[in-house]
Amino acid sequence: MRTLIQNGTVVTATDLYRGDVLIEGETIAAIGTHLDVPVDKTIDARDRYVLPGGIDVHTHLDMPFGGAVSADDFATGTVAAACGGTTCVVDFAIQERGHTMREAWETWMGKAEGKAAIDYGFHMIMRELTPALSREMGSLVKEGVTSFKLFMAYPGVFMMDDASIFRALQRSGEVGATICMHAENGGVIDVLVEQALARGETAPQYHALTRPARAEAEATHRAIALAEMANVPVYIVHLSAAEALEMVTAARARGVPAYAETCPQYLFLSYENYLEENFGGAKYVMSPPLREKATQDKLWRGLASNDLQVVSTDHCPFCLKEKRLGQDDFSKIPNGAPGLETRMSLLFDGGVGQGRISINRFVELSSTAPAKIFGLFPKKGTIAPGSDADIVIFDTDKTETLG
Repeated sequence: MRTLIQNGTVVTATDLYRGDVLIEGETIAAIGTHLDVPVDKTIDARDRYVLPGGIDVHTHLDMPFGGAVSADDFATGTVAAACGGTTCVVDFAIQERGHTMREAWETWMGKAEGKAAIDYGFHMIMRELTPALSREMGSLVKEGVTSFKLFMAYPGVFMMDDASIFRALQRSGEVGATICMHAENGGVIDVLVEQALARGETAPQYHALTRPARAEAEATHRAIALAEMANVPVYIVHLSAAEALEMVTAARARGVPAYAETCPQYLFLSYENYLEENFGGAKYVMSPPLREKATQDKLWRGLASNDLQVVSTDHCPFCLKEKRLGQDDFSKIPNGAPGLETRMSLLFDGGVGQGRISINRFVELSSTAPAKIFGLFPKKGTIAPGSDADIVIFDTDKTETLG
């Protein structure tokens, strides 16, 4: 099938121009002006932006956590993503202790197969590092896996010790993969949680108060230092704290390949949301937590200056009935919030609309940079002949997604 998008303003991370885009099947065949070719369908994009489809490289669909399962599966979650202009997600397959990563990969592929409305891939979450798992990193990379996620938080569940993290970082350099790091000091946080509960502090706001910004900053500094010693890049997920951003900024200033993402919730919400009445603050329990409102401007500046490279969502929604598992103990509230459908519009309105970033930077943050970091570019993340026809026709009133 041939489709022609006419008269739109084509936007990539580097270009902005009026043009036509010809699509053959699932591939961009040509770009030009006043293209006159026989087609099956014509779309008039006059007065609209024609953008590469959004890429969200941090989602948790159909994921078990804290006695509950995230509310979106790969059917509902990817439809929501498409409605919001995102045409590709990279989710997380979770390796169980004593089991292989291939088992995890097959389990999550089964969750997505026949359900996903858009393209998808997986990071591999590693709970441990054994010689067998180290070898398996290499075999999975050969099959197209480009990234592995490690945790510095959740002792006894996900957290790895520094020696294992360092070995995994070294191995990532050998096999050409990227390590994604959840950077919070899990041991210290567990002590603070225990002490808060002992004082009878059980409400949702104590989730934030027991996960201080300095615990995120310390772990971010340590993750970068370990990666620097291993001489490999590292990607910090869901950065929320200005203090953690300072660690990334300092590392990048001295030439370290440290990358980081933030999420819309940290750009638009704040600690004050935890104070909502009738357990309403539980809706915002996520890790890392929301920070003080003044942090938002610092994160926006990080996005504008390229100290932050990506905006993803950490999409992991739970209904309030599941959140109520922690009604009397904030540490039992399932962590996570939605964001897949609204990421692109929020970033555009709060960034481009408020003059904080250019529209080219908007495309870079939402599509091009994640595509480059995780090995999807140039098939995805741009509009060019030979690229996938993952295209969003975007205006302030309505978004149409092709792909």
